[in-house]
Amino acid sequence: MSYPFDKIEKKWQQYWDENNTFKVVEDSVKPKYYILDMFPYPSGAGLHVGHPEGYTATDIISRYKRMNGFNVLHPMGWDAFGLPAERYAMQTGIHPSITTQQNISTFKRQIKMLGLSYDWSREVNTTDPKYYKWTQWIFLKIYNSWFDKKACKARPISELPIPDGLNEKEKYDFISKHRLAYLAEMPVNWCGELGTVLANEEVDEWVEKGYKVERKMMRQWMLRITAYADRLENDLDELDWPQSIKEMQRNWIGKSEGAEIEFKITDTQETIRVFTTRPDTLFGSTYIVLAPEHKLVEKVTTAEYFEDVEEYRNQAALKSEIERTALEKNKTGVFTGGYALNPATKKEIPIWIADYVLISYGTGAIMAVPGHDQRDHDFAKTYHLPIVEVVSGGDYKKAAYEGEGIAINSSNDEISIDNLPTKQSKDKIIQWLEEKKIGKRKINYKLRDWLFSRQRYWGEPFPLVYDDDGTAIALSETELPILLPDVESYKPSGTGESPLATIEKWLNYTDPKTGKKYRRETHTMPQWAGSCWYYLRYLDTQNNNELCSSEKQKYWMPVDLYVGGAEHAVLHLLYSRFWHKTLFDLGYVSTKEPFQRLVNQGLILGEDGQKMSKSMGNVVNPDDVVIEYGADALRLFEMFMGPLEDTKPWSTKGVEGVFRFLNRVWRMFVDEDGKINSSIQDVPLTVDQERILHQTIKKVTSDIETMNFNTAISQMMIFVNEFLNLEVKPIAALKPFVLLLSPFAPHIAEEIWEKLGSKKSLAYEAWSKFDDSKTRVDTIEMVVQVSGKIRAKLPLSRDSVEEEVKKLAFENESVKKHLEGKTIVKTIFVKNKLFNIVVK
Repeated sequence: MSYPFDKIEKKWQQYWDENNTFKVVEDSVKPKYYILDMFPYPSGAGLHVGHPEGYTATDIISRYKRMNGFNVLHPMGWDAFGLPAERYAMQTGIHPSITTQQNISTFKRQIKMLGLSYDWSREVNTTDPKYYKWTQWIFLKIYNSWFDKKACKARPISELPIPDGLNEKEKYDFISKHRLAYLAEMPVNWCGELGTVLANEEVDEWVEKGYKVERKMMRQWMLRITAYADRLENDLDELDWPQSIKEMQRNWIGKSEGAEIEFKITDTQETIRVFTTRPDTLFGSTYIVLAPEHKLVEKVTTAEYFEDVEEYRNQAALKSEIERTALEKNKTGVFTGGYALNPATKKEIPIWIADYVLISYGTGAIMAVPGHDQRDHDFAKTYHLPIVEVVSGGDYKKAAYEGEGIAINSSNDEISIDNLPTKQSKDKIIQWLEEKKIGKRKINYKLRDWLFSRQRYWGEPFPLVYDDDGTAIALSETELPILLPDVESYKPSGTGESPLATIEKWLNYTDPKTGKKYRRETHTMPQWAGSCWYYLRYLDTQNNNELCSSEKQKYWMPVDLYVGGAEHAVLHLLYSRFWHKTLFDLGYVSTKEPFQRLVNQGLILGEDGQKMSKSMGNVVNPDDVVIEYGADALRLFEMFMGPLEDTKPWSTKGVEGVFRFLNRVWRMFVDEDGKINSSIQDVPLTVDQERILHQTIKKVTSDIETMNFNTAISQMMIFVNEFLNLEVKPIAALKPFVLLLSPFAPHIAEEIWEKLGSKKSLAYEAWSKFDDSKTRVDTIEMVVQVSGKIRAKLPLSRDSVEEEVKKLAFENESVKKHLEGKTIVKTIFVKNKLFNIVVK
């Protein structure tokens, strides 16, 4: 009979729930293992078959570790704030909390039907005020901190050394300048229809949906992540992460060494400050380029070029940063009419604006060296600007030479770097700049401070208010959480603020102690905020007095294994590491890093080989697969498709194949009447049976440790092939096999284990052990060749010596026949493999 997966799976899921099988508490006797999934955003579409891949992998590890005596923390929760829910609310009038809860219910039902061994008592939801109270609390800790550059760590603002003699306004400004959270006018991606700022990574998604996005200067809350740039880069060396992910983080941080140089603007006292990684090419700078948003644009632009410049700035505002910096795009710009003095050549050079220069990187201005930077070269060719060669090694008339070499054409009355190699010429020119006080050595980063404001309703409110002068004031921790008000409309305010700005009752705040009136901050936090620290709340979800207790944090941290998609390779991981390091500096966590080991699962594509999407019509719903084949089949197939990290196409036939394997497992144990097969007996194992058993235990154990789940399943299939049709099946081999199968297919394994006589779940049974000496084959097949052609195959004892093999080979009739009339030149012996007789 086919195994009744529909009844079995519901039965065991109910058992695990009712018995809290996977609930975990701290236990000093056991070693801990904290395994974490990147928690999902609960969209209205529910799970697709790509989601269970990572979840099944972590579940296999979790079950395996429990059986090996580890105290395993394996939690799940919901990253539930976000723009899609708010947009849906705008369109339907349904409160986002309602749709979010509906989506969570769907996700939770689907996840439970997969038999994943989560500790549901630790479930978190980022939109729950009991949760976001602590998101707001962390923000206050960051807001009330400053970064001590000498100690390279965050400290409470109370420890900031404030200069003497400052009045209250000056003191406030000084403190604000040093806070890790600060207000600043920043260029942002503004979507008027959505009424909010979008992250660079969100722009394409919403533009594709027909929304218009423009660049706009707005007052935003920023977090000073750049203060941690060195630590974020250097500490990557200590982590067991894929090298590709580390490289992506390093590239995002973008550490570069060079110099800042001052270019005096002609006929003014103003200077343009640029950053360059190649100060040795200063003599080749033939023009300056400012970002369209640069504060000096209006000062350098002459009346003749004012209209052209304004028109260009308006056009640039409609482009995203990705569009502006695309390598393949044609470089555009406009001349301002102004000039600056190259401090090395003493020549006036024109000042342009161009959208490929970003105000948010470096100083928002570059010294263009078209002979040695391809972007500048393309621009110079387009606008007929001079190109000068100052580093030997290329043909500057055809393309920029960006490599190192010997400096040429680089001297004036005060300094010459001619004939020096790049490193020496860099050092010498920087020394000259510093002596002249027109420049200095500088380390710069591509990493920018984290733009932390969103003009949305559906996000965490800031625990801040403003007085009549616009002074920001942090609320007391005792007032947390600052709750979102119930609203009827989610439409943008029309002023650039969030819909919260239209709710007067909520907006106006009265200090309960002084009675003074204030205005609340109407921006909300980005979705990243709640996902930055959720792994800490899992440790102590019921604690209303602190984020998590020190004892629990010290017991569980760091996360031993973190599994999720590579789409979070940079921002989520970088932001989480930043928050964690700040909390570490302030003494709230005991580890420098949150996630010790990271694994990224690959995508599961549609059967057509394309990425799954509704528009393509190739989305596979796990509900449909589970209804037809069961959760164990879905789990097993997703692990059998190939290496976890690889991208793989879905295959319904593949699911059918795995389903047949599970039916064979069932028949191996269970008769037609649903009872244990009478062929299963307590008999000794043969040598071959013992060898296959120990090989299987060894292989599955090793493959789980290395997360090579597909080959572990292959080995279990070999085991079933060997034992299924035996007239007498030894219980001593079959019981260990059930334990090996259980992390992969827990429902069928639990049912068989019960039928074998157990009164309790196998979840905490001891993992099967292998004897390495019993995995070896005692006899081997030795190939005998004559001049490279196989003439015999001899069954021999493993590790037979050459003389013994030689004797048996020469006695073999087939070998003798092919040696007749031949002269033996030499013999070649390869232990346990072949014996070759070379003749002529």
